[in-house]
Amino acid sequence: MDIQEKLERHNQWLESDGKKGERFSASNANLTGAYLYAAKLAGFDLSKADLTGANLFGADLTGANLFGADLTGANLFGANLSKANLFGANLTGTDLEGAVLEGANLSKANFFEANLFGVNLEGAILEGVDLTGADLSYAILIGADLYGAILSGAELTGANISQANLSQAILSKSEMVGTILIGADLTGAKLSYANLHYAILEGANLTEAKLSYANLNQSELVDAILEGTILEEANLTGANLDGAKLCNTTMPDRTINNSGCV
Repeated sequence: MDIQEKLERHNQWLESDGKKGERFSASNANLTGAYLYAAKLAGFDLSKADLTGANLFGADLTGANLFGADLTGANLFGANLSKANLFGANLTGTDLEGAVLEGANLSKANFFEANLFGVNLEGAILEGVDLTGADLSYAILIGADLYGAILSGAELTGANISQANLSQAILSKSEMVGTILIGADLTGAKLSYANLHYAILEGANLTEAKLSYANLNQSELVDAILEGTILEEANLTGANLDGAKLCNTTMPDRTINNSGCV
């Protein structure tokens, strides 16, 4: 019996309240290269399943359990992963463009060089995830938890990360042109050599953040908190610092600015 037949029998089992068909458990299953185009997998247990190279284009994985699953190189274009559990999953090189990940648990997941262009990650839990080199251009990350996340060299152009928790996150050498970070918590974040040209950081908390050699040209830092922030050799040309709180702040010329200390 192939995977499609098993899915059909599982849906029969669900619809008949167990009187017809057969329940399908895919936990620890080998689904390498499986064709699951637009498959209805809402609530499925796919924990630790091997989905390497699987085609899950447009699949419904709402609330699915993908704990520790291997999705390396899988196609999840336009898939619905709302409230799915992807804790510790491997999504290296996975195509997630246009996918919906609202409220999903992505803690400790590996998104190395994954394509997350325009994805909806509003309120998602991304604590400690590895997004090194990932493409998150125009993604929606409003209110997401990215505590300690690794985003070195990530593409975040045009992304909306307002009200998100980026405390202790690593964003070194990331591209953040026009990125919206209104009210974001960047406490202790590492942003050395990051490109924040035209970024909007209004009301953001950058306490003890490291922005050495960062490009903040034409950025908006209105009412931002810059206590203990390191801006050594950063480019602040045309940056708007109206109302920003500077205290023990290391400026581009390496002088200490205490103008905002109480």
